[in-house]
Amino acid sequence: MRGKKYSKKEDEVVSAPRTILQPEIPKFNLNSISFDLKCKNSSQKKLINLINNNDITISAGPAGTGKTYLACAQALKLLKADKRFIKILLVKSVTVLEGEDVGFLKGDLKEKMFPFTISFLDNFYKLIGEDNTTAMLNEGLIEVLPLAYIRGRSIDNSIIIVDEAQNISLKNMRSTLTRIGDNSKMIITGDTKQIDIKNKRLSSLDTVVSIFSGKPNIGTMEFQTKDIVRNTIVMMIEEEFDTWEENQPKK
Repeated sequence: MRGKKYSKKEDEVVSAPRTILQPEIPKFNLNSISFDLKCKNSSQKKLINLINNNDITISAGPAGTGKTYLACAQALKLLKADKRFIKILLVKSVTVLEGEDVGFLKGDLKEKMFPFTISFLDNFYKLIGEDNTTAMLNEGLIEVLPLAYIRGRSIDNSIIIVDEAQNISLKNMRSTLTRIGDNSKMIITGDTKQIDIKNKRLSSLDTVVSIFSGKPNIGTMEFQTKDIVRNTIVMMIEEEFDTWEENQPKK
């Protein structure tokens, strides 16, 4: 009798072990994603050129200029086209929590970070859809980490996007910039008008734009209010706040 063998007891039949083949889970195919990326002004074109031609790109400017969206879009294009890159690493400074520590929140790291990175992921949802974004997260092609988790690491073969950089101190910015490893790119974006840290003078974004302007392999640029491409009311809001701030008595 095939597939079975008899024990010492003649009437006891023991089934022979069988190998169960598990179906292979297909890996995400980057060639399955496509999207059109059209720059809406010369500043957006400049940012794309800086990302393509530098190891590190630092861009500052008001909300609605497309800084983070363009960074995510170009990161996807590079990941798809250049075999040196194996993933996109999204880094966020979790400033609403003391010491950038997310340990007390419930859930695993992905669940802890979700409230702080939804603005990141919204860009990928718009570009390639929620299903593709989720698949890339599950495959490790997109990874999300708080700023504190990249300290001490050398990050190779990755496109690193650091968002909300206006909330990073100069000490932490120095630590962040020096994490870039072999065959990696780093894109830093932020808005100095939306600083969330208590001591706004600790914000390093303007400082690093100034320090590295014109330095080799590092591209820097600043978007202006006129570069806003979101709903036209956003430009009006920014202009009115700028005017109000200019008219405030100097401290």
